[in-house]
Amino acid sequence: MKILMVGRGVIAAQYGWAFEKAGHTVEFYVRPGRAATLGSTLPLHLLDARTKTKGVLVNERWPVQLRESIPVGHTYDLIVVSVQHYQFGEVAAFLAPLISNTTVLIFNNFWQDPQEQASALPAEQLVWGFPQAGGGFDANGVLTGALFADVHFGTFGTDPTPRDLAIRDLFATSGFKLHEHRDFRGWLWIHFAVDAGFFAEVLRVGSVEGVFH
Repeated sequence: MKILMVGRGVIAAQYGWAFEKAGHTVEFYVRPGRAATLGSTLPLHLLDARTKTKGVLVNERWPVQLRESIPVGHTYDLIVVSVQHYQFGEVAAFLAPLISNTTVLIFNNFWQDPQEQASALPAEQLVWGFPQAGGGFDANGVLTGALFADVHFGTFGTDPTPRDLAIRDLFATSGFKLHEHRDFRGWLWIHFAVDAGFFAEVLRVGSVEGVFH
């Protein structure tokens, strides 16, 4: 597949790396002016936990393809959107006139109704999922993160469409273990509420480490 990741953040970078390692073509859309700042390589310090419980430590400088525009008539098979929930509306409005007939994977969490939030995009072209990865960039731009095997997908009370099945196959053949949720709205809301409670406790205690102790 030819895949466009929207942004070059923690989630987009780790899954983009996994897709490219599985033989797919991956590019990143970044805001105008960002390509020169980010550069053509991404330093990775990554725990790849897809195949082994303790994970495989990856240290490499990964050459990445960045683009600052999405041309009309592009040939992407998949566009992946994984952004902060409060940024999603702006990103959806930007993408709406540009996606053509491409499948769009909404790889996101939501507090509001997810289908309403994505109403600017054609519903029949959307696939819904949620990642299991995390990490951050240090002062030198090194991505330190962990990529886990589990990935969640879902529908809103319907059977998976051919687009759904194609994207599930992409992940399965890229080394991921799939979990299916027929009430994906409910699953997302529960996950969001759990996250909110956890980070409220982090603020109270003062650190993530402190919560676990």
